[in-house]
Amino acid sequence: QVQLVESGGGLVQAGGSLRLSCAASGRTFSRYAMGWFRQAPRKEREFVAAISRSGGSTIYGDPVKSRFTISRDNAKNTVYLQMSSLKPEDTDVYYCAADPHASMIILSRMAGEYDYWGQGTQVTVYT
Repeated sequence: QVQLVESGGGLVQAGGSLRLSCAASGRTFSRYAMGWFRQAPRKEREFVAAISRSGGSTIYGDPVKSRFTISRDNAKNTVYLQMSSLKPEDTDVYYCAADPHASMIILSRMAGEYDYWGQGTQVTVYT
């Protein structure tokens, strides 16, 4: 089992940047593919990005492609989401999640494939 704690959310002006971090407990972090999702009130959780166990493979949701970058540091048990060119529609609660089922290179966009979730961090983009 792994516990996840997100940080780095906040208030940012449109066009600005923000970096989210997700720290994982335990010594098995490198066994999990990691993902970022976001959710607004009364909306379904939306896939943002995912990264393979080694960090060699990444995928992104269409709304964030070319603006967001997911990365991980297995030595620090941490996954990051660098967000740039932020837009008001990026305003959401952002969650990191761990997928113990993923293969070395195949990643999932489905929230149901991720077994462990953080508590979320709020990102608000204003104009």
